[in-house]
Amino acid sequence: AWWSALWVGLAIVFGGLVWFTLGTTAGIEYTTAWLLEKSLSVDNVFVWLMLFSFFAIPLELQKRVLVLGVLGAIVMRTVMIFAGVWLIAQFHWLLYVFGAFLLVTGVKMWWFADEKPDLANNPVIRWIRGHMKVTDELHGERFFISRNEVGRVVRYATPLFLVLVLVEITDLIFAVDSIPAIFAITTDPFIVLTSNIFAILGLRAMYFLLADMADRFSLLKYGLALVLMFIGAKMLLIDLYKIPVLFSLCVVASIIAASILLSLKKDARERVDAALRTDETN
Repeated sequence: AWWSALWVGLAIVFGGLVWFTLGTTAGIEYTTAWLLEKSLSVDNVFVWLMLFSFFAIPLELQKRVLVLGVLGAIVMRTVMIFAGVWLIAQFHWLLYVFGAFLLVTGVKMWWFADEKPDLANNPVIRWIRGHMKVTDELHGERFFISRNEVGRVVRYATPLFLVLVLVEITDLIFAVDSIPAIFAITTDPFIVLTSNIFAILGLRAMYFLLADMADRFSLLKYGLALVLMFIGAKMLLIDLYKIPVLFSLCVVASIIAASILLSLKKDARERVDAALRTDETN
């Protein structure tokens, strides 16, 4: 919790510097982009939790995977952001493509919010297992080990390597959603990149903060779906009517806050109902 507070504090301080040096518009754009990226990252955290649970990765090994995952995410997103800024500058119509993509993604997220992915049949895992030898057990923090088999050395990947690959792939998938969403707020590469980095740097701390409370935010996916649909619509209307950035900030913050509060209220009600059923049974 303290680490999460520190990263959020640093992001706010940096936002204040942006506001003071680059002006009010840049400050609001940074704040909106950071809040949007931070909100969408929560879904990423829940996917990590599911991966670690499926592969039974102990807490002390999760930390190394997350550090490498965050570093990989920063590198991938930096490349994607500069490529996206260049593409939008060259082909303005791509904004409409991004907008339609976000709108469809939001609808899909809402529709399949309660479905659990089938990790046992995940195509990436099946491909790796089909092309590499993988051990059935963990070997500390090692991603690969060597074994002597019939007079020759055979290299094996460990389940920890599978988890690292999936963590990087899931971040790439989420980046495909979140980066176009931020382009709806601003196409300034400095603001897009810094808001992304400050949101990502606190992901590891956020994971350990929310790991034991993931089931309490059952309605958050619906809120994130609404955010993506709103941002997609904003991008599609960009040449007809430019929705003010401050209004976008208020909408995104309101949707996320409402989904969190409703989730906590729903969770509290379900706990009370469960306790009453237990008392009636006793």
